[in-house]
Amino acid sequence: MKKTMIVLASLLSAAAIANPAPVSDISRSRGAVSTAASGSIEQRLEALERVVEARANAQLRMQQQLEQLLDEVSELRGQTELHSHQLEEIVQRQRDIYQEIERRMAAGPAPVATQVQTSIEPATTPFSSDVSENDAYDRAVQMVLRDRRYDAAITEFERFLQQYPNSVYAANANYWLGELVLRDNELSKAKTYFQRVVQNFADSSKVPDALFKLGQIAERENNLNAAKGYYRQVVQQHPNAPAVRLAQGRLDSLN
Repeated sequence: MKKTMIVLASLLSAAAIANPAPVSDISRSRGAVSTAASGSIEQRLEALERVVEARANAQLRMQQQLEQLLDEVSELRGQTELHSHQLEEIVQRQRDIYQEIERRMAAGPAPVATQVQTSIEPATTPFSSDVSENDAYDRAVQMVLRDRRYDAAITEFERFLQQYPNSVYAANANYWLGELVLRDNELSKAKTYFQRVVQNFADSSKVPDALFKLGQIAERENNLNAAKGYYRQVVQQHPNAPAVRLAQGRLDSLN
């Protein structure tokens, strides 16, 4: 009997040290311990089982609460990444608009056919001396910037490229088309337009922007390796481009 009491006391002591239970469980456990100390062997064993069960239930509840908190943290992290991605797209779109406005302001009025105003236009943004070509391109751009008639702008840019396939604005027109169809979530068509900019107009200032957009499309398609490749191209091949900051941000987020 004395040995049995020693074993029971050891078990009770180990159970108490192993895991602290909530207050309500501790109260029940104290009652059970009191019973174990004064009752018969059967009562003491039952009391010990109740102690162990109470602590197991407390641990289960704590585990469930922890899992719930982890799920909530994961959901919040996903929402944060989505909002960050959307903000980057907004910043990029605004930058595209400001660049186009600056180009048009720098160019001034459309020149007559015999004039070439390269002196006031940055070397990276060529300007056409063809009045009709300038008018056609301006008309398409205004549908985006001023009228916000995006579907009509798609038609206008496509018509422009058909009429002036070798235009100095061809890279910009393809880029605008990529932006417009991407707005409608037509990823495959957008990819085609941005790839044209990269492959056919290597000297265009729109190349790093097009690469960044290709990275965003690859992300949407869940092709993270391809996305990282496009972002690295921006950072490594166009270190002075404004798109570098956005590309580096996406790389940091994906790595």
